[in-house]
Amino acid sequence: MTEQISRFGHVELDDLPEDLRERIAPIAEKSGFVPNVFRALGTRPRELRAFLDYHDALMDSDEGLSRAERELIVVATSAANNCTYCVVAHGAVLRIRAKDPQIADRVAANPYTVALTPRQRAIVDLALILATASDQLTADDLDLARAAGLTDDEIWDIGAITALFAMSNRLAHLGAIEPNDEFFTMGRLPR
Repeated sequence: MTEQISRFGHVELDDLPEDLRERIAPIAEKSGFVPNVFRALGTRPRELRAFLDYHDALMDSDEGLSRAERELIVVATSAANNCTYCVVAHGAVLRIRAKDPQIADRVAANPYTVALTPRQRAIVDLALILATASDQLTADDLDLARAAGLTDDEIWDIGAITALFAMSNRLAHLGAIEPNDEFFTMGRLPR
């Protein structure tokens, strides 16, 4: 039986154009597998390049939000959007970056009541407003984020990450992209 990655097919790493192989190979080497989202989006190389460019600009930055805080946004908003792929994949990364084997499950199960630091709470609350009711965002919401110590650049990043993953969540739904089995255990037990 052939593994179903996506409703629209998938490609293997070796089948990608050279520039995409060079971008994804280090991820595959570090994790030990190629994330299925890359295999699925690889059927449309131009779109995969654009996705990776914006993803990397937002998620690989060391300015402002920490990398764990960035993953926290993805898990909270992807759970709000019922995106299994992104909750599972980014939950694994959050567990590793936060060095906390429970945080991703707790945030995904109920981001409104999970115990978080005041800064994390402000990040999650703002991201959830943007993910679920962006038309209702007010200046007061931004003032609350600023009062928690978030800068305007960090607030923008919260919005941009939320927006990028709203797109990613919907593409994962469209393609019925399955999470790699490896993601389920990553970051849960010490290596």
